[in-house]
Amino acid sequence: MSQRHPRRLFVTTALPYANGHFHIGHIMEYIQADIWVRYQRMQGHQVHFVCADDAHGAPIMIAAEKAGLSPQQFVAAIAAGRKAYLDGFHIAFDHWHSTDAVENHQLAQDVYRALKANGLIETRCIEQFFDPEKGMFLSDRYVLGGCPKCGAQDQYGDNCEVCGAVYAPTELTSPRSALSGAVPVLKSSEHFFFRLSDPRCLALLDQWTQSGAVQPEVLNKISEWIEPGADGKPKMGDWDISRDAPYFGIEIPDAPGKYFYVWLDAPIGYLAALKSYFDQGGAQAACGETQSFEAFMADPETEQFHFIGKDIITFHTLFWPAMLHFSGRKLPNAVFVHGFLTLNEGEKMSKSRGTGLDPLKYLLLGMNPQWLRYYLAAKLSGRSEDVDFNPQDFMARVNSDLVGKYINIASRAAGFIAKRFDARLGEVSSDGETVLDQLQMAAPLLAQLYAERETGKAMREIMQLADRVNSYVDQNKPWELAKQDALAGRLHDVCSTCIEAFRLLTLYLKPVLPALAAEVEAFLCIEPMQFADAQRLLGAGHRIQPYRHLLQRVDAQQLEALFEPSTATAEPKPAPKPALPGGQALAPTIAIDDFAKIDLRIARILACEAVPGSTKLLRLTLDVGEGVDAQGQPLTRSVLAGIASAYQSADLVGQLTVVLANLAPRKMKFGLSEGMVLAASDADEQANPGIYLLAPWPGAQPGMRLR
Repeated sequence: MSQRHPRRLFVTTALPYANGHFHIGHIMEYIQADIWVRYQRMQGHQVHFVCADDAHGAPIMIAAEKAGLSPQQFVAAIAAGRKAYLDGFHIAFDHWHSTDAVENHQLAQDVYRALKANGLIETRCIEQFFDPEKGMFLSDRYVLGGCPKCGAQDQYGDNCEVCGAVYAPTELTSPRSALSGAVPVLKSSEHFFFRLSDPRCLALLDQWTQSGAVQPEVLNKISEWIEPGADGKPKMGDWDISRDAPYFGIEIPDAPGKYFYVWLDAPIGYLAALKSYFDQGGAQAACGETQSFEAFMADPETEQFHFIGKDIITFHTLFWPAMLHFSGRKLPNAVFVHGFLTLNEGEKMSKSRGTGLDPLKYLLLGMNPQWLRYYLAAKLSGRSEDVDFNPQDFMARVNSDLVGKYINIASRAAGFIAKRFDARLGEVSSDGETVLDQLQMAAPLLAQLYAERETGKAMREIMQLADRVNSYVDQNKPWELAKQDALAGRLHDVCSTCIEAFRLLTLYLKPVLPALAAEVEAFLCIEPMQFADAQRLLGAGHRIQPYRHLLQRVDAQQLEALFEPSTATAEPKPAPKPALPGGQALAPTIAIDDFAKIDLRIARILACEAVPGSTKLLRLTLDVGEGVDAQGQPLTRSVLAGIASAYQSADLVGQLTVVLANLAPRKMKFGLSEGMVLAASDADEQANPGIYLLAPWPGAQPGMRLR
C-alpha cells in the first residue's frame, strides 16, 4: 500500500458533552482513535490529535442552575476530571479544549456569515412550547405528557418509549414542562434555518458520501436522507440552527437574543481546538510545524479524520460537511463510525440497572488499563458494528494472549541470556531465522490492518505469530538445553531468537500497548520503535537489561468487583472538626474522583545530599520506576525535602519511600523539585517535634502505585 510520506493528519474524536464524567463508550472511542494515531506516528507521519468539551446547550445551563453554579463553572468542574481517565488509559491527545473558548465563538460566527453570504440561511416563524414559569422555550426533551398513540404517560415530546411512536410535542396529551411542571403555552418565535434541502447541498453530500469518506453500511443509512421521496423532494429538511434566550451558547451575529443550536458550534470545536493548539505553539513544538493554523487547514495535503459513534451520524456526515464546504473550508477525508459497547452478548449498559462498566472504577480497582486496550482492540473493526464486553472472555483473552502467549516468550528466555551469556544476544541459526522471517514478513499485512482500523484481525494475526514462536520454544526446550554445558551454544541461539521475536511482537502491539512497549524498550535497551524497525534485528552482541515481569494476569476478584452494583450514598456533608492526634482536624470530605488525581509511587532514594545555604532541605535523587537510560541506569528525579532536621543523608541512601509523582515540578530558591516525598509530623512542631518519612513494607518496588 504505497502512500506519500510523511502524511499530515488532523484527527479528532467526538466531543464529550460536559454535563457528566466519561463513560465507557467515550473510552472505547478514544482508545480506537489513539491506537490509529499511534500507528500513524510509528509510520513517521505527522499527526495532530485534538478534542474538546462540548460545553453549550440547555441541559448544561439547567444542570448548572441546579448546582448553584454558572455554566462556565459547571463545565470547568467537569473538565477538571478528564485527565484521570485519559492518562489512566494512555490516551494521548495533543490538546484538549472547550467549545466555549474564544476561538470557537469566532469560528462559529465566521462559518455562519459565510453560509449566509452563500444564500443558505433563512428565517421562519415557528410555534413552540414555552414554559411560563421558567421563561424559556422548551425543546422536545423538556416536554412530558401522554403518548398520542398508546396513551402511555410521562413520555418525552419526540417519541414514546413504550410503543415507539414518533410525534411532535404539541401532539402530547396533558403536556407539562419537565423543568417546572407548569402547563406550557404555544408561542411564536423567529428561528434561523440552514437550507440543507438546497440542491447545492444535496449534490455536494451525494458526491462526498459516495467518495469513500464513510463506510458502506453508513452510506446506506444516510442515503435514505439524501435520496428523493415519493413526491420527488428530498427527505432531508432544512436544519433549525437557532435557540432563544435564555440559552448557554454562542450568539448569532446581528440577532439579539438568538443563539446557535449546540450542534452547529460543537463540530466547529474541532477546528477551534486545533487552532488553539497551533496558536499556543504546541503543533510547532511537537512536529516542527511551520505553517499557521489557517495555512495548515487550507493546504490540500492536510488530511482530516473524525472518529464518532453511530448515534451522531447525521450531524457528522450531512450537516458538518455542508457547513465546511459552503463556508469555504475543506471537507473531511473520512468519518470513521463505530458501534456501541454492549455487555454480555448485547445487553445495553445502564448505570441505573447496575450493568455499566465504570472506567474510573476500573482504574481505582488497580486493573491494568492495557488489558482493556487489548481487549477492545481485539474486538474492534473498521465497521460500525457493536462491540460486546464479556467479563469471562475478557479475562480469558488477556490471560491467554497477552500473558500466556506474548509475555511468556520473554520470560522463558531472558533469564538464560542474563545469567549464562552476560546479558548479550548471540547468533541466530537457520531455524531461528525461519521463525523471525515469518514475523518480519507479516509487517505489511499488519500495517494495512492498522491503517484500516481492523485491529481485531491484527490482534489475531499477532497472536498466531506468538503461537509460532512458542511452538519453536517448545520444540527446543531451553530449560532442557540449559542442563547440558555442551549445548550452551544452542541455548544461546534459541534464547536470542526468542528475544528477537519478542521485540518484533512488541513492535506490532505498540499502538495498543504503549506503556508496556516503553517498558520493553527499556528492557531491551533500544530507542522507541517505529514500524520500519520490523525489517531489522537487534543482532549478536546486543546487550539487554535483567528481565522483570512485565504484565500480571487478570484477577478474577477485581473483575467481579468491577461489576458489583455501586452502593448509593447520600450527598457528603461538611466534616466535623474534632481535635485529633497530630494536632489537626480532618480535611473536608473528598470524592473518589479527587483521590484518583493523586499518583503516589514507591521510590528508592539513590542519593541524598545537604542543600548549600539551607538548614531544612535535603536533595534526594529518586528512582520512581520510570525506566532506564541508554547506559542501563535508572531514570531519576530530584526532589527537595524539608527533612534535614530529622535525617542524616547517609541513613536514607538505598531506602524506599513514597513520592507524589504527578505533582507539577516546582522551581524553588535552591533548585527544581520534581515531586514531593511524604512524611508525617504534628501540627504543633514546638510541642511535638519530629518528622517521619513514610516507608513501605519490604517487597515493594520503585514505580508501584499506592491505591
